[in-house]
Amino acid sequence: MQSGDELGPFRFQVTREQLVRYAGASDDYNPIHYDDALAQSLGLPGIIVHGMLNMGLIARYVMAALPEGTQLEQYGVRFRQMVQPGQDLMVTARVREADAAAARLDVQLAVEGGKPAVMGKMTVRFPGALG
Repeated sequence: MQSGDELGPFRFQVTREQLVRYAGASDDYNPIHYDDALAQSLGLPGIIVHGMLNMGLIARYVMAALPEGTQLEQYGVRFRQMVQPGQDLMVTARVREADAAAARLDVQLAVEGGKPAVMGKMTVRFPGALG
């Protein structure tokens, strides 16, 4: 893996079922994640995906593309746009710097054809690397 290498794009959609499952797992039952009318009354375009679910999906797709046994050491994101269930989404990652032991990645989730909704940085350590 070298600077400039890209992972993805990984394409998917978040379903309403995933929102229900995530709400149960996270204990986040805010109605903006399941009640369209209420979300719209608050000025939202409709229900929105939990930000932390978006963050988890980025990590899931990026880590699955790395060698088995790679460890996630550091990860942080900024939320830029709302994501709605059913939208065509895309996760991408670009290697900022890498050596035999570790890599730093710039990661993002975007609505296909749109601006990034979530942008972040990730540091990973490869299997067998001392650290």
